[in-house]
Amino acid sequence: MDIKIEKKRGISRIFTKKALPYWAGVIFLVFIVWLIVRPNRKVLVTDADTVTIADVMKGEFNDYVRITGQVEPITTVQISPLESGIVESIPVEEGAMVHKGETILVLNNNTLNLEILNAESQLAEKQDMLRNTQISMEQEKLTLRQEKLELDLDVQRKKRVFEQNTVLHDKTLLATETWLQSKEDYELAVRKRKLILDRQIQDSLYRQVQASQMQESLDNMRLNMKLIRERVSNLNVKSPIDGELGQLDVVLGQSVGMGQKVGQLNDLSDYKIVAEIDEHYIDRVHKGLEASFERQSSTFDTKIRKVYPEVHNGQFKADLVFSGQRPENIRTGQTYYMNLELGEPTEALVIPRGSFFQNTGGAWIYVVSKDGSKAVKRNIRIGRQNPQYYEVLEGLDSGEKVIVSSYDNFGDNDELILK
Repeated sequence: MDIKIEKKRGISRIFTKKALPYWAGVIFLVFIVWLIVRPNRKVLVTDADTVTIADVMKGEFNDYVRITGQVEPITTVQISPLESGIVESIPVEEGAMVHKGETILVLNNNTLNLEILNAESQLAEKQDMLRNTQISMEQEKLTLRQEKLELDLDVQRKKRVFEQNTVLHDKTLLATETWLQSKEDYELAVRKRKLILDRQIQDSLYRQVQASQMQESLDNMRLNMKLIRERVSNLNVKSPIDGELGQLDVVLGQSVGMGQKVGQLNDLSDYKIVAEIDEHYIDRVHKGLEASFERQSSTFDTKIRKVYPEVHNGQFKADLVFSGQRPENIRTGQTYYMNLELGEPTEALVIPRGSFFQNTGGAWIYVVSKDGSKAVKRNIRIGRQNPQYYEVLEGLDSGEKVIVSSYDNFGDNDELILK
């Protein structure tokens, strides 16, 4: 006998065999949706004992940077000869203390000695020429004076003859032609006398100019002679200051050129410290900033005197001078570790320095949860920094904890599970 099977109705229909394909489709759809909306986070499990956790705290931030400097003399003077020559003797050894004007090096220059002989010969020749010219001028002057005296006498005589003939001519006792001849002779004598006077004046002016030129030429020769003799004295290279002969790079018999660096003098009346500073601070370091260091249980203060604009291998240089007492037994070449103050202390949110900065550049950090079970990546903004702390401008709150040790083993994971 056949049994009639009734169709299931209501909720019981979804558990039938015919509903299985629909169940599979729903599960697949839910899986796809989950893949789409699930958080795309990378998680790494790490040992909590291998990381360094520090507190984010509010406190006083001292704006300074740690720098290294070396002691150098306050002034270094280059030794360069003013004349070229062969090294004949070296009276002073390297490291010796010398006084201003003391001979350091003696040179020999035969060419310069020959120039002196030629200059002396030319000077003697010029002096002889000047003397001969002066004698000639005096002779010419005497000749002109003699001619003037003769013409004065001639004018006087012809004037007297002319006056006498005029009286006779007025009385018609003398022929007109004779009177005219005496008048013409007198006028000619007057004109000759005037010419000799003009010549005397011109010759006097010419002699003055010629004598002045020759005297000037002679003075120039004497000055040239003096300068050449001074050049000979320059063959003795002398110390321009009191100080220490720090270097002398010459040997006997060596040929040395004019202006060539042969040594160095150190002015030990004072010292400076030449520091190398990271280029990160180049916009904040300027003349007048103060720095200090500790030595022999004492603190010594300095200030920046000069900042060099050139950057080499990521660092630039600055000169610092002492603003107070100096360490005992200070020596050139000593190294000091100094704190350079970049600004006044201020209240700020800070975190301790750590190796994480090399991995993130201060752009982000792992923030530890309150229960310490995990750490999540968070973007932050770092401001100033000193050897102990980083100043946090954005992204963290006081009281939070962060991982400050190296992130080398964390890859690009967004979350760390601390076990």
